[in-house]
Amino acid sequence: MKEKLIEIAEKIKDLDPVEALRFFADQYPGKIVFSTSFGWEDQVITHMIFANDLPIEVFTLETGRLFPETYYVWNRTLEIYNKPIHAYFPDAQVLQQMVDKKGPNSFYESVENRKECCGIRKLEPLKRALKGNDLWVTGIRSEQSTNRHDMANLEWDEQNQMIKFHPIFFWSLDKVKEYIKINNIVYNTLHDKGFPSIGCAPCTRAVREGEDFRAGRWWWEDQSKKECGLHTTT
Repeated sequence: MKEKLIEIAEKIKDLDPVEALRFFADQYPGKIVFSTSFGWEDQVITHMIFANDLPIEVFTLETGRLFPETYYVWNRTLEIYNKPIHAYFPDAQVLQQMVDKKGPNSFYESVENRKECCGIRKLEPLKRALKGNDLWVTGIRSEQSTNRHDMANLEWDEQNQMIKFHPIFFWSLDKVKEYIKINNIVYNTLHDKGFPSIGCAPCTRAVREGEDFRAGRWWWEDQSKKECGLHTTT
């Protein structure tokens, strides 16, 4: 697989993000998906896909704990592009069992509980969303965190047994904002209030000046790597 990725990387190295997405859509027809959480980066890629009519399925994980602002962006995106965004929900029975036993906010009590909640609300639905596909497109950027800086724009996801492509991996945040402004793309207004990374409402706060990009996620945990498990590296 390493040799294959090197070969593919060589083919796309001079392509802009839209050209690269079109290349992959041609290479993996009906087997390529993009996951959005409606943040800055994801809105940029959603625009690239929808505005250019690329045959790439867009999906989101509906955890049931999102911000009202996130739901607004979701709805406006549907209205603007008139394209479907497929929602994947947690397994209702499993979620109910966890909440019955531990309550709705058990994730504050321990890292184990938080990972359990992420597993039910995000990881299991993600596996269903990715099932049967060969390539997963994401909005990851290199400068978002130390963990992500060590990644590459094209990689093999061992956990999900598929290729992952991050079309704006090398973009700066300023470039993302500029693209949004030029193309008049709707975005989450929480970004203007100190939220560079937006997840579930109970687990996300604004970032203070000088703090890391991911500092607002699970802020009560004293850990350097704050990932829910969606984008793990090996």
